[in-house]
Amino acid sequence: MAEIEGAGVALHYVERGSGAPLLVVHAMADSAASWEPALGALADAGARAIAYDRRGYGASGAPEPYTSTTVQEQAEDAAALLRALDCGPALLVGDGFGALVALELLVRLPELAFAAVLAEPPLLAFVPDASRALAAERVVLEEGLREGGVARAIEAWLGDDADRSAVQRAQASPLGFFADYAGRSSWSPSRRELRGVRMAVAVVTRPASAAHVAAAADAAAALLPNVRRSHDGDVLAAARMLLG
Repeated sequence: MAEIEGAGVALHYVERGSGAPLLVVHAMADSAASWEPALGALADAGARAIAYDRRGYGASGAPEPYTSTTVQEQAEDAAALLRALDCGPALLVGDGFGALVALELLVRLPELAFAAVLAEPPLLAFVPDASRALAAERVVLEEGLREGGVARAIEAWLGDDADRSAVQRAQASPLGFFADYAGRSSWSPSRRELRGVRMAVAVVTRPASAAHVAAAADAAAALLPNVRRSHDGDVLAAARMLLG
């Protein structure tokens, strides 16, 4: 992986292809490694496909101490990467927490994006019932910490059906995971800001998406003016569509 200086930290990234710029912003408890197989497919579809480890994940750095982050901080990293690689405006592909980062760029730095795919965007402030799910999630984390420390807590948060390699990747980046957990609710755009986004956006959820996550995606799709809503979980198909 190559490296650039983000907003005060080293960010490692990988890229494939030489077409239209595309930046993947990965989810909480993930890393660029899980997206590497998809980068080749996106490159074949005509993209210069880039994925990076967000701060605290994979091979990227993190400040000391690093106990929390914000969506704004993460967006500054993404913007620094796009500028350093001279590849904006780009198609943004944000997953989970990464979808919030992509939205922040659409709202605050629209010159860096021409479109976006938002996979399971956790705009939970728009979902009143989400508080119950978040409380249950916190209990799972606390019980995991008591039972087996950080590694067990991350495994419990991912769930029993999680792929073993995904669990191991997440456990290898506890700083990133817990900073994301602390900062996930750090940003909630106004309805007016979302209505002001003019770029084409695909909002994607998976068949197994939790009800409150699907509701958050529905809320985002209802506000974004140029949107396509998909429930099939096919992020690559949504990206190919926007690449044209």
